[in-house]
Amino acid sequence: MTRSIDFRTCPLCEATCGLEVTHQDQKVLRIRGDRDDVFSHGFICPKGSTLGKLDEDPDRLRTPLIKRDGRHEPASWDEAFQLIESKLGPIIGEHGSDSVGVYLGNPNVHSMSGVLYTRVFLKMLRTKSLFSAATVDQMPKHVSSGYMFGHPDLIPVPDLDRTSYLLMLGANPYESNGSLATAPDWPGRLEAIRERGGKVVVIDPRRTKTARAADEHVFIRPGTDALFLFAVANVLFEEGLVDLGDLNGHVAGLDELGAAVEPFTPEAVAGACGVDAGRIRRLARELASADRAAVYGRIGTHTTEFGTMASWMVDVLNVLTGNLDRVGGAMFPRAAHEQARSRRAFQVGRWASRVRAVPEVRGELPVSVLAEEILEPGPGRIRAMVTIAGNPMLSTPDTDRLDEAMAGLDFMVAVDIYLNETTRHADVILPGVSPLRRPHYDFAFNQLSVRNVANYSPVLFPLPEGTPDEWQVLLRLGAVVSGHGAAADLDALDDGVFGLMVGSAVGDPRSPIHGRPPDEIFAATDGGRGPERMLDFLVRTGPYGEGYGADSDGLRLKRLKEATHGIDLGPLHPRFPEDLCTVSGMVELTPGPLLADVGRLLEAAGREANGGFVLVGRRHVRSNNSWMHNVDVLMTGKDRCTLEINPGDATRLGVSSGGRVKLTSLAGTLTAPVEITDEIMPGVVSLPHGWGHDLEGAELSVAAARPGVNTNRLSTGEMDPISGNAILNGIPVDVVPA
Repeated sequence: MTRSIDFRTCPLCEATCGLEVTHQDQKVLRIRGDRDDVFSHGFICPKGSTLGKLDEDPDRLRTPLIKRDGRHEPASWDEAFQLIESKLGPIIGEHGSDSVGVYLGNPNVHSMSGVLYTRVFLKMLRTKSLFSAATVDQMPKHVSSGYMFGHPDLIPVPDLDRTSYLLMLGANPYESNGSLATAPDWPGRLEAIRERGGKVVVIDPRRTKTARAADEHVFIRPGTDALFLFAVANVLFEEGLVDLGDLNGHVAGLDELGAAVEPFTPEAVAGACGVDAGRIRRLARELASADRAAVYGRIGTHTTEFGTMASWMVDVLNVLTGNLDRVGGAMFPRAAHEQARSRRAFQVGRWASRVRAVPEVRGELPVSVLAEEILEPGPGRIRAMVTIAGNPMLSTPDTDRLDEAMAGLDFMVAVDIYLNETTRHADVILPGVSPLRRPHYDFAFNQLSVRNVANYSPVLFPLPEGTPDEWQVLLRLGAVVSGHGAAADLDALDDGVFGLMVGSAVGDPRSPIHGRPPDEIFAATDGGRGPERMLDFLVRTGPYGEGYGADSDGLRLKRLKEATHGIDLGPLHPRFPEDLCTVSGMVELTPGPLLADVGRLLEAAGREANGGFVLVGRRHVRSNNSWMHNVDVLMTGKDRCTLEINPGDATRLGVSSGGRVKLTSLAGTLTAPVEITDEIMPGVVSLPHGWGHDLEGAELSVAAARPGVNTNRLSTGEMDPISGNAILNGIPVDVVPA
């Protein structure tokens, strides 16, 4: 066969870079950036070039595995599903659907089937015992957005390409390519701000690669971002710098907010934050006086005791300076598949966890309570688990206890491409699909993009004969847990699922196909069955869609397929007040649950440091949480799983680079090699996230050769009380020579 070149979007992180893939005989020969991609223009990071390595990885599962006598052995698909039916059915029948817990990992949002068909599976299962990576990452932003703007997915992003001042906290996009703000080539975009005369300020306890490239870097003590942001707001009120701009008349709670931030003077928080009061005042004045400015906070601010308070105040500052929903400020994308949103009160706590009565948020419980929900005896405990593309043994808190919990389950099913640290507990592992063997469209990240674009990637290589697609695996799981059985007619079930989507739209007055005959829409949709049919429907009924004949120039799946390098839908535009989803139709500056937590935050400003160290995580451009460590070309070079420590602290402890130290927290103890650097704040130490590939039973040959240590063994399971997000940064630890 001759060589072929195809173009697709990278599905490995939030940057959504375009790739040019040269291949022959189902083997990737080269991957480089697509220079004609409408969004990334040729930018690519080291991970994107390794999709061929991932597809060829001999450790990647290609057939189901069943655990027999403690060992995982190959099985047929029918055999695997028959075992699942024989075990899960009786558990659900005797103990109810809530006795089956589900954990959804980060890779699900990088997959069309993972986004669409996990929802189908969950609706068929009807469990309230749902957990995901969102509560170790981003739940504070969903909660603050829900309260302020009326919908947890109505999330503002910095208008990077038009801003002149960017204040960034808890983010390192030079390494992570951005998060909750989709943009290829963050480095180039940040440098462009400076080139056009703007300024980039980074607030971080580490002088990261991003901080080194910024105009100004400010060290801050971990976990005090909310205090810093409150102090900036205090200055804006105190010095008369509040200016709502075009949002004037569309904001509620301004006076209450002014009263809430009054005690948080820069002088009152400087000691706790480690940031000079004069510097806080200067930064507040710069933010207020900038022509176009944006405040952006990410995972370092979310994974703390006051994660939701920090997330709230990021957007409050954008409001107070007139930069929310404004060109060059913090704006709201409009994705091609977006559907009309209702105005309704954002709610949490519709149910609660069994042991600690922790409220649900956005339909799920905090993963910090997962272990206790399995281990604690009594009615309602979780007896079986289904994990889908997730590795909570490395990515969630208090993992030693979680290991004990998973080992004691009555039954466990995993859908994954690896036999890893989590799936080693599974009784049945159903292999996932390689990214090159499934179509791709970014449902999650197009609605977080700093520019409105739409890209579709067709299947590059076919699945082996007899291998079901990802959506078929998830739908068959749904058939099992809903009583339809493992031998159910999947085509009929999928037609039923799609029929519900169509029926909902034609009955919705806000839909462009309202009142149309459902059979007409059903018959006219492109894409056959599965996620492509759903994508076509969502795009055709979305804001740029052709509405099933209403606008011949509008989008549909056929047009996406023809646009090899993507479709540029233009820069972001202001959307408020029309698209606000709050019941009041206003931006709610002072939601009750957030205002009620101000006293706890004020108390934290007066705490004294414990005299020890606090631990923070970090990211690396050649890594992606725990799931790219088995790709050999990404694991070359020096050891990345080291404990960063300040030179002064190292001298005081009597340790040197390359030596080992013991870290102890309330949750556990581990040892790690030392890396001495002046790029970390005194009193702070840092370990990267997602390592610890040394557990018996996992079969990851490359990762096991350089396992690193699991920093989450040191997290206690405590959480931000508003969102339930895990506290993974600012953990007190004792450090001594090993």
